[in-house]
Amino acid sequence: MKARIIGTGSYAPEKVVTNSDLEKFLDTTDEWIVTRTGIKQRHVAADNEATSDLATRAAQNALEMAGVDPAELDLIVMGSVTGDFPFPACACLVQKNLAAKKAVAFDLSAACSGFIFGLSTADQYHKTGRVKKSLVIGAEIMTRTVNWDDRSTCVLFGDGAGAVVMETMEGERGILSTHLHTDGSRWELLYQAGFGSRTPPSHAGIDEGAYFIKMAGNEVFKVAVCSLTDVAIEALEANGVTREEVALIIPHQANQRILDATGKRLKVPPEKIFSNVASYANTSAASIPIALDEAHRSGQIKEGDLVVLNAFGSGFTSGAALIRW
Repeated sequence: MKARIIGTGSYAPEKVVTNSDLEKFLDTTDEWIVTRTGIKQRHVAADNEATSDLATRAAQNALEMAGVDPAELDLIVMGSVTGDFPFPACACLVQKNLAAKKAVAFDLSAACSGFIFGLSTADQYHKTGRVKKSLVIGAEIMTRTVNWDDRSTCVLFGDGAGAVVMETMEGERGILSTHLHTDGSRWELLYQAGFGSRTPPSHAGIDEGAYFIKMAGNEVFKVAVCSLTDVAIEALEANGVTREEVALIIPHQANQRILDATGKRLKVPPEKIFSNVASYANTSAASIPIALDEAHRSGQIKEGDLVVLNAFGSGFTSGAALIRW
């Protein structure tokens, strides 16, 4: 028995901010951004949109593809670091929006690895027979965590949500394995201080920009490439699969240079590394499910294909899943 993905869905806000738009108020250029990141635009949530709204839309699209009524769901797991509120969990709001009354719902916080951590968690529930149908979501509104005067970070992020519906089924198709890792010793290279218990809300904190993302870009880049490569190789070796057998690798969409470097270290051709970072920027936990939905709907993934999902995020966290589609 395996957890098989039977539906994918995604949603991105209507508003699009291009690099040319950023040129109007930042000391930057489209060429500078594209050369260093590969990003050309990002979607930005409307003032009246919250993370649960994006997540609900993505979930509805995945459920529609799967032909599953929300009332059939046993479990909703959501990866996010930008929930509507500190509590309750954003997944609870999505459960309410979907009227998925019997589903147990909770959030996971693993930053950009959040979707993979959520997928792995749901997979364990399927394997133990505790659930029959589950919904795994990655959703973020990252543009509300950046300092729009800081060109080193604000150009990198966007908003969006992606989701998959899974069902326990017999056969060779489904999630073959997941692999998760954490290295908390370097958390200070990428974090958001405010407003947790160590940095509670205060006027001083607001003035000092405690709510904004802090990132040591060069150091994070190096760790990201190594982690994305290592965890993908781990997934392949655990299943006795060669690189040549893999149809598509869908990494976390952080930066095109990271994707290119990961592909080179994995020794796979560029066409096997899926990329849509140019259109969405870094949507954190939403990036892999958005990319997965895009690849699936465009026909780049076919039944029987071996697909690798690999992520890296603040913490540091990393994870991978090998799927027989």
